[in-house]
Amino acid sequence: MRGQLLKSRFSRIIAVLFLGSLLASLIWYTKLNLSSECHGLDKAIITQNNKPVGSQIVTDLNKNTLQVTPELFSIFMMLCHLSFMNTEHPFPNKTWDTCAVVGNGGILINSSCGESIDSAQFVIRCNLPPLANGFEKHVGVKTDLVTANPSIFLNKYGALMGRRRPFVESLHIYGNSLLLLYSFFNPAVSLRAIDAINDFESPIRPVFLNPDYLNSLFLFWRSLGLREARLSTGLIMASLALEICSNVHLYGFWPFSYHPHDLHPLTNHYYDNVQAKPQVHAMPAEFDLLMRLHSQGVLRLHLGDCPTGGK
Repeated sequence: MRGQLLKSRFSRIIAVLFLGSLLASLIWYTKLNLSSECHGLDKAIITQNNKPVGSQIVTDLNKNTLQVTPELFSIFMMLCHLSFMNTEHPFPNKTWDTCAVVGNGGILINSSCGESIDSAQFVIRCNLPPLANGFEKHVGVKTDLVTANPSIFLNKYGALMGRRRPFVESLHIYGNSLLLLYSFFNPAVSLRAIDAINDFESPIRPVFLNPDYLNSLFLFWRSLGLREARLSTGLIMASLALEICSNVHLYGFWPFSYHPHDLHPLTNHYYDNVQAKPQVHAMPAEFDLLMRLHSQGVLRLHLGDCPTGGK
């Protein structure tokens, strides 16, 4: 009887060890493939090293290309000098232990996740979200990288054709973080944003997202079954985080109208209820992908209120 009990316990220990080994293999496999196929650490942000004069930039999924001219290269050099603090790499630390990628979902309302988010070593935010006026407790304030879609400049700041000070003043909350611009979808407005940042001496550091990296990400996730015309900013940033961080935590990634715990209604964003344009992103499909990565231990999705005292 005692021998059978010991044998049963031993079998359970072996099973736990096997599952742990399998889980570690899945995490390693996903991150290894991302790094080997997408090269986010070196290619996510355009530098003078990965886009020299004469190279081609594939500007969209239709394979339209743009050649890097000496004039365009001089802009890359200027941004590298200003934004990388005289280093040749946008991520000089190579990798961080913990990253928080903060989506803008209404699930963050009254979540008290600000402390947990700010405890991460590297914090990524999407599309210039508001952080003040009471949001601090729930979304935090720390920012190391924040993205800006061209539509924000067009819709909120009049394409920066008139007064530019309100735009620059809105950036103060992000400090000297990297400002990741989708420059080649609307290069003129992105360059006006950079001019405004330089003219008003904002500490924020603008950089260009590399379209080659976007294309690689699109093909990578498509090979794993994700079918959509365009990846969301949230998935792009989560993918980048998986390459530059050992432990990735996602907040505000809940694309549904009701809270998962008590089913109370939620606004689309934690700061407004403006709906996304239909058929632009396949948000439920992306969320299913993120849930699978969560269940495999590749990343951690936070879908409820956060305890105080960090993660």
